[in-house]
Amino acid sequence: MGKTLFRSAVAAIGLFGLTMSAGHAADDVSIRLNWYMVGFHAPIYLGKERGYFSDEGITLTINEGRGSGVAAQVVGAKDDTFGLCDAGTLILSAVKGIPVKTIMSPMNISPFGVISRADANIRSAKDLEGKTLAVTAGDSLTQLFPAVIKANGLNKDLIKTIFVDPAGKVVMVLEKKADALLGSADAQFFQLEEKGVKASALNFADVGVNTVGITVIAHEDTIKEKPDMVRRFIKAMRKSYEAGVKDPDAAIAAAVRAKPDVNAAALKGQLAVDLGLIHSPASKGKGIGYAAAEDWQHTLDLMKEYRELKTDRLATSFYTNEFLPK
Repeated sequence: MGKTLFRSAVAAIGLFGLTMSAGHAADDVSIRLNWYMVGFHAPIYLGKERGYFSDEGITLTINEGRGSGVAAQVVGAKDDTFGLCDAGTLILSAVKGIPVKTIMSPMNISPFGVISRADANIRSAKDLEGKTLAVTAGDSLTQLFPAVIKANGLNKDLIKTIFVDPAGKVVMVLEKKADALLGSADAQFFQLEEKGVKASALNFADVGVNTVGITVIAHEDTIKEKPDMVRRFIKAMRKSYEAGVKDPDAAIAAAVRAKPDVNAAALKGQLAVDLGLIHSPASKGKGIGYAAAEDWQHTLDLMKEYRELKTDRLATSFYTNEFLPK
């Protein structure tokens, strides 16, 4: 081979290599959490640390959130690629025209419930009669509470409610101005315990009123235009949560390394609760992230009846299982 031809061949190989590298460049992806770091987020940090996302050709940025509604908005605006959002908020957002959809359901049992002082002795729905609850007007918990009353045949006139702002609910219980509050088993429960008050939780799901919990959402355009990237991301997410189930301590350690100022003990307690919410009876045995039709239909039915949702859309239009690993 002549020198000129050899140099041309080398140049061509180099150009081909550059083209291949560009073609296989990692996808820059961001996920907006549904809140500040809590236990349920820890497996995502573990997956990032262990390289599960980079193994799938994804460079992941994790952004803390300020609520599911905000997560739906930023994903709908394409400011973040993915988001964590509770199913109820996802449905409301989609019906209002925000083009988002659930692509994975890693929490199929809602953590919503009645969080009380242990000495209030609220062990069953019937125990709510004669008690005082701190609630926030208009929030999803307060809107769903009538479903708890109906499902358990309670006398609503025997349950007193005090309306306060979200932060005030914990204060009311701490000061014994209320026996309990409507909150989350992985949030206010631990806020009470951190203040030295032994707490108890009565989950809505345990008294007949379950809604799908935290889901992973994406923009409709992302689903349509980048299905391979979505599939690789979901594969890494499932692997991350499987690792979190197997080794919760490792997940907490990864989260603390990412944000050293968090309360590790609180995160560990939250994660312990959340891992028990991954599978509903309908999704059990289907793998982490599977969305069960029965759960979504029940969620939609509850929202229509108690959250003034008006839509003709089918429950199946709000989620998909197509990107889950086979």
